Amino acid sequence: MSSDYDATEFIDSDFQAAHKASFSAAASPAGNSNRAPSREEVDSKVAEKQQKLAELNRAREELERERASLEETRRRQIEFQTGRQEVMQNLTRALGLLEEAEFAARRDAEQMAKSLVDMREALAKVEASREENWTKEGFAIELTRGLTAIENARMEWNAARLKFPVLSGTVKEAAQAPEAAKAPEAFFSGRSFFELCKLGFALTWPLVLIALLALGAFLAVLLRHR
Repeated sequence: MSSDYDATEFIDSDFQAAHKASFSAAASPAGNSNRAPSREEVDSKVAEKQQKLAELNRAREELERERASLEETRRRQIEFQTGRQEVMQNLTRALGLLEEAEFAARRDAEQMAKSLVDMREALAKVEASREENWTKEGFAIELTRGLTAIENARMEWNAARLKFPVLSGTVKEAAQAPEAAKAPEAFFSGRSFFELCKLGFALTWPLVLIALLALGAFLAVLLRHR
């Protein structure tokens, strides 16, 4: 019986091989997670981030364009709504005023046309009444008829003057009123300061004289009571 000791009999060779392989993998640079990044890895990451930034910039520019387009659309919508409301109000008011003015003008034109016909008839009747055509037998009748024609014509004339101010000259006077209102301005325009001072003194010296007289009378009363 042999007494020699063989240590290799109690060693698992497969386990030792697997353990050495795992230790080698953990000790290698590829499996070390705490190692510093290489230049190539940094450059790759920088390029990746730059690409993402470029994509984000393009997306931001696209959003800016869409926002500007929406802002322009909103502005045009507001302009359309406000302009539509304003134009509708102005046109509605203008139509009402013009329709009323047209109706008044048409009524005045109809009345004027009727007055023209009546005045022409009255003028024709007055012109037809001639004394040289009267006879002795019908003198009284012709005279009464002529006076009636004249009275009717006078009534037509007075009625037309009340209806149409142009026959009384009021329209012309109303047109001349603004020119009369400008008369004071024309009076003071073109005058120097010295002339205006003299004019003011000429207008106010009576008031100054009255004030001085009143002051003198007041002082005389005070001196008399002392």
